[in-house]
Amino acid sequence: MSVKRHYDREFVRTFFTSPTAVDGEDDSAKMLRSAGQLRGLQAPDVWVPDNEDATAPNMREEGVENIIEVVAEQGAAFPGEIHPRVVWHRESPATRYQGFQQMLEITDPENGAVEHIDGFVIPEVGDIDDWKKADEFFTIIEHEHGLEEGSLSMSVIVESGEAELAMGDLREEMGKPSNNLERMFLLVDGEVDYTKDMRAMTPTGELPPWPELRHNTSRGASAAGLIAVDGPYDDIRDVEGYRERMKDNRAKGMTGIWSLTPGQVVEANTAPLPPKTGSWLLDVGGQEVELDAQDGKQVYDGDDLSLETDGEGGYVLQAGGDRLELDEDELTEELLDRTAYIPSMTDIVDSMEEFEAAKEAGKGAIAMTQAATLVIDGVEVEVSKDRMWDEATYQAAQTPITLFQDVYEHRPDQHEELAEMYGTDIVERATAVGN
Repeated sequence: MSVKRHYDREFVRTFFTSPTAVDGEDDSAKMLRSAGQLRGLQAPDVWVPDNEDATAPNMREEGVENIIEVVAEQGAAFPGEIHPRVVWHRESPATRYQGFQQMLEITDPENGAVEHIDGFVIPEVGDIDDWKKADEFFTIIEHEHGLEEGSLSMSVIVESGEAELAMGDLREEMGKPSNNLERMFLLVDGEVDYTKDMRAMTPTGELPPWPELRHNTSRGASAAGLIAVDGPYDDIRDVEGYRERMKDNRAKGMTGIWSLTPGQVVEANTAPLPPKTGSWLLDVGGQEVELDAQDGKQVYDGDDLSLETDGEGGYVLQAGGDRLELDEDELTEELLDRTAYIPSMTDIVDSMEEFEAAKEAGKGAIAMTQAATLVIDGVEVEVSKDRMWDEATYQAAQTPITLFQDVYEHRPDQHEELAEMYGTDIVERATAVGN
């Protein structure tokens, strides 16, 4: 039985933070105003006016004023959700009170911003009792301003061992009459402060990758019906590293990631979506190399793998220091073991529609075939593999389509770009399949 979600969105791809007040500028809210004007794939699913780490302490009071002004002016037109980040600390009652005051001012209906505010992000939380303190402030704010109870969502940044352990208590605590933790939305990793809290060190001073934290956050979100988001990838010029991080996260069930620039927003918005075209991968020396599609064939154009015929109906495959003498069947089997296929959006939709038709006809399982002509050093080899599709396979394949449908429903500002990416026909089919 799946966990009931208490929020409309099932997926969040992008968590984009903006300083709320920049010192020394004629307009201290210039970065907020710029972020509030983002649209389409440059606009995040969740925009976080950041009145904590991204804003200097002496500018935070002005930051609150800027949030109110910009959100009141631009919030109605902003296509994503708006969740300001306020100050908080598990060990500082004074800081927690400051955060409460910030939220109270931002949500005052007379200021005109609250109707566009979806919730708040609470950093530096501790154990589950600390989460409850924040939740109680939310409830007080809603009561004070006449807002519907639970209308403001709460997201937390996991930046300590205490917070990491608290995720294990969340499922049991949500729904108790003594709290409103059903308002929870995002669990966001904050690896920088987490590293500090854990007293972790690396020889280069760089952050550890913390795969355990990311796994635990994804698991905690799944158990409680929430959404997991990875922390910031601060090397903003390392686009390939950002992509690899997101790829690794998705294998853990963590779709969302922090974005620091509009460029990262575009990468994070598009990376989880199914690719427009499928691609074949070949394992060469332990690395997966994408083959080049040419005239319907998949061509390997590298130096680490070679293939030739032996003149007697057999083949010689050289990979690294290994020299393999193979007959046709053995070569096919060897290459099958070395290949993998990344399905396109069309491939996934075709397969799902085919299975749905088979199920409608009373079949519980069908075989799907993937075939390709591989070309290595001019030698062509036909490979094909059958995969048995049953209901479990169908549901696993449905996840990227469910993501696409969630994006399409909640981000109409991206419809035109998605149609350009995939074509109108496949977009229509993708939004209909599985429903």
